[in-house]
Amino acid sequence: MADKVDLVVRHGLVVDGRGGEPYEADIAVRNGRIVAVGDVLATGTEEIDAKGRIVTPGFVDVHTHYDGQATWDERLHPSSFHGVTTAVMGNCGVGFAPCRPDQRDMLLRLMEGVEDIPGVVLSEGVPWQWESFPDYFDFLSRRRYDIDVAGYVPHAALRVYVMGERAASRDAATPRDLAEMDRLMRQAMQAGAMGFGTSRTLLHRSSNGETTPTLKATEEELTVLARAVRETGDGLMQFVSDWDPQEDALSELDRIIAGSGCRISFAMTQNHRRPDIWRRTLDWVAQANDAGKWVKVQILPRPLGLLLGHELTLNPFYTTETYRALSCLPFAEKIRALRQPDIRARIINEPPDPNPTNALGVRTRFFDRLFELSDPPNYEPSPDDSVAAQAARMGVRPEERAYDLLLERDGRNLLYMAISNYAEASLDTVHDMLSHRDTVPGLGDAGAHLGSICDGSYSTFLLTHWARDRKHDRFTLPLVVKSLSHDTASVMGLNDRGVLAPGYRADINVIDFDHLRLGVPTIQRDLPAGGRRLMQRASGYDVTVVGGAVTYRNGEATGALPGRLVRGHQAAP
Repeated sequence: MADKVDLVVRHGLVVDGRGGEPYEADIAVRNGRIVAVGDVLATGTEEIDAKGRIVTPGFVDVHTHYDGQATWDERLHPSSFHGVTTAVMGNCGVGFAPCRPDQRDMLLRLMEGVEDIPGVVLSEGVPWQWESFPDYFDFLSRRRYDIDVAGYVPHAALRVYVMGERAASRDAATPRDLAEMDRLMRQAMQAGAMGFGTSRTLLHRSSNGETTPTLKATEEELTVLARAVRETGDGLMQFVSDWDPQEDALSELDRIIAGSGCRISFAMTQNHRRPDIWRRTLDWVAQANDAGKWVKVQILPRPLGLLLGHELTLNPFYTTETYRALSCLPFAEKIRALRQPDIRARIINEPPDPNPTNALGVRTRFFDRLFELSDPPNYEPSPDDSVAAQAARMGVRPEERAYDLLLERDGRNLLYMAISNYAEASLDTVHDMLSHRDTVPGLGDAGAHLGSICDGSYSTFLLTHWARDRKHDRFTLPLVVKSLSHDTASVMGLNDRGVLAPGYRADINVIDFDHLRLGVPTIQRDLPAGGRRLMQRASGYDVTVVGGAVTYRNGEATGALPGRLVRGHQAAP
């Protein structure tokens, strides 16, 4: 090839997303597509020297919650800081379309509660220039981003649109309701939806405490929607579940697949109270796929972790009477008050909120799973470093040690709570989950849990921890890259990306793999209404390319916004 091209990435170690051994090569790009991989003779309008770097496909994140952020923001952080070039939103059944004007507050409260996005941020940020799902996608299609976005129909929004308050009360859908949901689902698929997301977990509650409208949706309702997806676009049904009782949940899922032919993807973590239930679930998945069904499971590559601090949503004391009384104070004034010995004594000795529905409030006091967040963050910490272990060595109560740690760094210190995927105090179980043939990485929840969880950086963690730093049971670099790019793209039917080969989209990362490093999460106040969010960056991403345009250099935005809405499945070259 001797013609002029738009971009050439030269001399990099290409990890092409197909799982094979890396090889040194050039990559040529024209009109947003890769046109050559090998010894490229053509000159590029722009050239990148990737000598000593790995070159990978852009990563596809199958589980995000940018449904609101994508309506006001052009930069979908944190994902675009971590090599992600395509993000899928609408997961877990929450989102903003379809929606009638008088239902907006209900959907805002649901997103606020389920995904920890402050209601004031959503109220000010979401512009509501749509009612139907096709209108919502048309709105997004007119916007520009630093990455591509795709999305499911959120089942909760669809249900509320059709059933109104009866949906919020979790009534069973009538035949007329089902017919209308079927019609709207087909309409959304024709507009480019990737399928629909739903939730069957008690953990998902509106900010007013109400459980999600989809919690008790019948098997018939789910089958109707899944059949509509299968018949109009061969998309996915994505869901989360409590798996309680497990056998009943799996049997129901089996019948939904049999009755619809729909492809299924669900999120799964290791439950600390039932640490082996995941094994039966993956056995069922393997049997289902062997029988000709199509099921894929999303696995978070590290513990699902709560971050606790005085600037954040949660800490071990946030439900005590005295702490609640201080919560309205300006931050510096609150920290001064918390340093007073009498206030310290009261808060440490006061009981937490006894409300059994406040599951997170209870979990923040599992001191044997609570750790000080180090720099760089250690997401596989030793039990000897837990707050409980530190307190035992110091001869104090765990509450005292946690209280004092949170006041370090001028009250901005962070504690890390591993709430799942860490029952044995190691990631050995996660290794087994990720090794399963029917799993892909996911469940980072980027765009959500803005004051409590910062797992949208999991792609960088997979590369650093699992392919480089872990002392045992590491994965090969080609396997990790394949899981983040080809495999996730394939699950979503985005077959035009995830591989570095001629004809594929030019979504590319140039990475200084030896020096790739996760930063410590920090607080940013850059959301609508001055809202705060956790943000985690990384160093080592030299260049990220989306659709042939360089979007980031050394972690800094170039100004290019080539990302667009992706409508439906995309064919392979």
